[in-house]
Amino acid sequence: MHYYRYSNAEVSCWYKYLLFSYNIIFWLAGVAFLAVGLWAWSEKGVLSDLTKVTGLHGLDPVVLVLVVGIVMFTLGFAGCVGALRENICLLKFFCGTIVFIFLLELAVAVLAVLFQDWVRDRVKEFFENNIKSYRDDIDLQNLIDSLQKINHCCGAQGPDDWDFNIYFNCSSESKSREKCGVPFSCCIPDPAQKVVNTQCGYDVRKKSKSQWDDQIFIKGCILALEAWLPRNIYIVAGVFIAISLLQV
Repeated sequence: MHYYRYSNAEVSCWYKYLLFSYNIIFWLAGVAFLAVGLWAWSEKGVLSDLTKVTGLHGLDPVVLVLVVGIVMFTLGFAGCVGALRENICLLKFFCGTIVFIFLLELAVAVLAVLFQDWVRDRVKEFFENNIKSYRDDIDLQNLIDSLQKINHCCGAQGPDDWDFNIYFNCSSESKSREKCGVPFSCCIPDPAQKVVNTQCGYDVRKKSKSQWDDQIFIKGCILALEAWLPRNIYIVAGVFIAISLLQV
């Protein structure tokens, strides 16, 4: 059996090691994401009881971290080994996946612009499902609290959305101390108060709505995000272009 040997390398040496260097960083980042995700799951006892994943009806942020980690790990590995060993199959897989992700991002951006009402309804439904599971997962709780504090908002459309959660529901059957209240992240912070008052939202929705302005944020987070986007359109566009250039 005779093997044909090329007189020159099939891949440019400069391009080969540039691609390898870029992907080794990408691969290590994927390993870090996976390690953080698995550590978070072990702390919550999910690794010993995987049914806890399906028991949460809202978003578990750790799942998102793990998915990103798996994608980065797989692509980084394919890019590193493919470039270093000049493995055409791995390089084609790497290239094809990057192109697919790029086209998917482009399609999502176009659809989000063309079908804004549908996207708004899906975001509202997504947010309401996460409100229901607010007390079920500490990571989800921290995510919602951060979102409400940063955007000075409360609920999906407004504070009354917290009726979706059994602990904050105003129902007469509820025996929760948080009944007819809102999370502390909905409260307007007091500059003179150095310690966070986690009970500031208790019973606030028992008062008339005219009294809410002085105590909690009354704008819904969907409206707050819609108002934030036009003000920061250049930042969003810049991030999208930067990501696209890295993929190209």
